[in-house]
Amino acid sequence: MANGGQQPIYILPEGALRTTGRDAQRQNIMAGKAVAESVRTTLGPRGMDKMLVDDLGDIVITNDGATIVDEMNVEHPAAKMVVEVAKTQDDEVGDGTTTAVVITGELLSTAEKLLDKGIHPSLIAKGYRMAADEADRILNEIGKNVSVDDEKVLKEIAITAMTGKGAEISKEMLADLSVKAIKQITEKEDGKSVVDLDNVKIEKKEGSSISSSELIQGIIIDKERVHAGMPKKVTDAKIALLDAAIEIKETETDAKIQITDPEQLQKFVAQEENMLREMVDSIVASGATVVFCQKGIDDLAQHFLSKKGIFAVRRVKKSDMEKLVKATGAAIVTNLKDLSSKDLGYAREVEERKISGDEMTFVSGCKNPKAVSFLVRGGTEHVIDEVERAVNDALGGVAAAIEVGKIVAGGGAPEVELARRLREYADSVGGREQLAIGGFADAVEIIPRTLAESAGMDAIDTLVKLKSEHDKGKTDVGIMVQDGKTGDMWKANVIEPLKIKTQAIKSASEAAVMILRIDDVIASTKKGGGTPPMPEGGMGGMPPGMM
Repeated sequence: MANGGQQPIYILPEGALRTTGRDAQRQNIMAGKAVAESVRTTLGPRGMDKMLVDDLGDIVITNDGATIVDEMNVEHPAAKMVVEVAKTQDDEVGDGTTTAVVITGELLSTAEKLLDKGIHPSLIAKGYRMAADEADRILNEIGKNVSVDDEKVLKEIAITAMTGKGAEISKEMLADLSVKAIKQITEKEDGKSVVDLDNVKIEKKEGSSISSSELIQGIIIDKERVHAGMPKKVTDAKIALLDAAIEIKETETDAKIQITDPEQLQKFVAQEENMLREMVDSIVASGATVVFCQKGIDDLAQHFLSKKGIFAVRRVKKSDMEKLVKATGAAIVTNLKDLSSKDLGYAREVEERKISGDEMTFVSGCKNPKAVSFLVRGGTEHVIDEVERAVNDALGGVAAAIEVGKIVAGGGAPEVELARRLREYADSVGGREQLAIGGFADAVEIIPRTLAESAGMDAIDTLVKLKSEHDKGKTDVGIMVQDGKTGDMWKANVIEPLKIKTQAIKSASEAAVMILRIDDVIASTKKGGGTPPMPEGGMGGMPPGMM
């Protein structure tokens, strides 16, 4: 920085990279568009998969938007903001990540055209915010009500979420299990349905077909019983959950015990044995036949427990203990002396099973479990990973539908209707914001356009046909991707939860506005030199060809 012809003053470290004004906006928009373009082809039932290879040569094959952007390891700061959109969508809904990313990219692309026309970024941002608010209102208006009892509709939502994923071959069966799982864990709070997806524990094991997947009315613990002498199977199990070690407690301060003759040693050992025996006796006295312990179980205590025919598992994770509480109705006890029959839970069966070479404990047949386990099977590791992602999408979709209580048609129908109504809204607004709202409407149409392209249809002709149908009031007409034609999506049973659409629009518009408002990017080098973290106009860390 020059100072009236005098010596320049440096305010940034040597090697710092600074991009300002239109250049900064252009590069940020380009980075955001590149991320969106990389996942766009995965959208819909005929979407393609991506193979992602990391530094160690590990492979991920998927068409799940959140997984792709997460594994791409992007370095450009604007691109990272688009990745955050996918993560938010995944956390909030569990499905619709590709939709959210693609809309973000298209909003940026539309904004670029408006910037070229000389419209100020602040005006575009204002227009986008207005459009996003109106879009939320429109989507809520076109959404149809659904409840936890509409099992057929919920199953169609799960099937729609899994169509085009690796699990498609068994989507009917997996959708059925997903709906049962969500219905089981749904709880009523203040008259509203609340679903905590953490209460569905997904365990995956390769070595069998996808159709061997099952839902357990209880919890699967990836642990084996502690002693071979214990029963392998316990029916009508009374379950004790302990957050206390069945071991001799060591003194917290350093203590020294002096033993002067063998008799004293004998007494000392006998005393330790008695203490362990008392612990086991208090478990037996409570009536427990199965023990899940969060801490350790002494070898001698294991022997005593096996003699009493008690099934015991040690070092169970805290999260699994909490799920066991919800599944069996047991209470976690931190002091063995306080254990009583009131603290015990119930399961019709507790069994150790060998699956794919690993011993696992199945706690099944719980009376009304508020936590369940989904055992996902598949032939290979890559297959099972993709099935797990599909199941997560299905579970998230069904949960979102129940919580919000509204659903919309799929196949791009809500986006076409949204774009149509936003254009009407733009005409009523006037001013330069009208152009931004119109641009927002154009951007939303990227979803039906992409679906048409992946189905091998002419995107322009298809959009014209869809708009014509929607102008006639047929708001549920969308693209039947599998048949390569347009049709009523409700009749075709292509249904999605409203929350997927509202969350995607909300996250995408906020990210696009944030990126648009940046007109100066200052990337400082790390101490001691080195290259700046943001290469000029590039996206460090992205595979070649994704720009």
